[in-house]
Amino acid sequence: MGDELKSSTIPLLESSSTGTASKIQTLGNIIVSVVGTGILGLPFAFRIAGWLAGSLGVLAAGTATYYCMLLLVQCKEKLASQELTPETETYGDLGYKCMGSTGRYLTEFLIFIAQCGGAVAYLVFIGQNLSSVFKGHGLSLSSFIFLLVPIEIALSWIHSLSSLAPFSIFADICNLLAMAVVVKEDLDKVISGGFRFGDRKAITSSIGGLPFAAGMAVFCFEGFGMTLSLEASMKERGGFASLLAKAFSGITLLYVLFGFSGYMAYGDETKDIITLNLPNNWSTIAVQVGLCLGLAFTFPIMAHPIHEIVEGKLRNSEWLRKVCYKDGENPTLVGKFGTYLSRAILIVVLALLASFVPGFGEFASLVGSTVCALISFVLPAAFHLKLFGSSLRFWEKALDYIFLIGGLLFAAHGTYNSIVGF
Repeated sequence: MGDELKSSTIPLLESSSTGTASKIQTLGNIIVSVVGTGILGLPFAFRIAGWLAGSLGVLAAGTATYYCMLLLVQCKEKLASQELTPETETYGDLGYKCMGSTGRYLTEFLIFIAQCGGAVAYLVFIGQNLSSVFKGHGLSLSSFIFLLVPIEIALSWIHSLSSLAPFSIFADICNLLAMAVVVKEDLDKVISGGFRFGDRKAITSSIGGLPFAAGMAVFCFEGFGMTLSLEASMKERGGFASLLAKAFSGITLLYVLFGFSGYMAYGDETKDIITLNLPNNWSTIAVQVGLCLGLAFTFPIMAHPIHEIVEGKLRNSEWLRKVCYKDGENPTLVGKFGTYLSRAILIVVLALLASFVPGFGEFASLVGSTVCALISFVLPAAFHLKLFGSSLRFWEKALDYIFLIGGLLFAAHGTYNSIVGF
């Protein structure tokens, strides 16, 4: 734990100089960092936007997110080549080196809000599905959310994503099995329900539907704040871009097929969480329990950047450094206890917030179209323009400005929708 606390932001991952994760471990962590609750809202997004518009939206979101992730890695490599400052380990470090203290505070604030939103969405989804499975037992949604708290606190005390790899793989297996059952139920519905392709709209006439679907698509590609930490944890970092491309290609294809099949099966009756459309039988219960298990084990990775920021701010306190660290670096017993306590308190706060969220679909779209858009598109483009400037080719600079301006407009529209209502 001592080596990990040397970073100013105390990353959960190993530092870039000591990365030990293999390609398989890194691939698992990429998948589990990206794939989450959002996929279960995709059929509803396809219903709102239409199957063609929804498919194009997911493809665009996946491609744009991958490209902007590479921009972050390029910025990190640019700074490393200058050898003027310590190596960039986190998104906040990159913000500081590009725009000073303002860049760090803005980056870490947006990551904090986005990751909190994603973590809350996880808890809401798990709580809703457990409530559906165990309905009639007199327990409310909030009760199921708070029952998760001790488990999530214990998992949050694991201090390395390499150590979390077995949990990541388990989560991936649960998610894949659950999605396979959902697709099977969808196909059965299509085959036996008198389905007509012409009844499904390619593009809807709803003006508010397209931004809603776009917000859901952006939310689906969550975990953007993990980019530099994932790259730093990899033993052979030279292969990160190629590995990321393969992961995103598979994930994007999966998203399109899942959203398409769900909308084809249920049409205008598609609900904001597709599992709510499934018949009440053993396979539905297996889907819900499997997804809940998978998301419960994914939750620590979603919460990682939140812990990273909170612990970094606490460690910057001069008084706490004296009390909690030997020589300002190695944690004392009090320092270790403080780290565990801060993570436990944060999990409890997230559970409290989740207990007040009224609906999963609208909340996920709101998070995706506001803070996720700023983190995934606006900041990477701004940092890239700042560091590379006139050395960029025309098309590279044009793309950066498209992401910068388009992301700001998208976030502004998402904020407006959150005020006036969808």
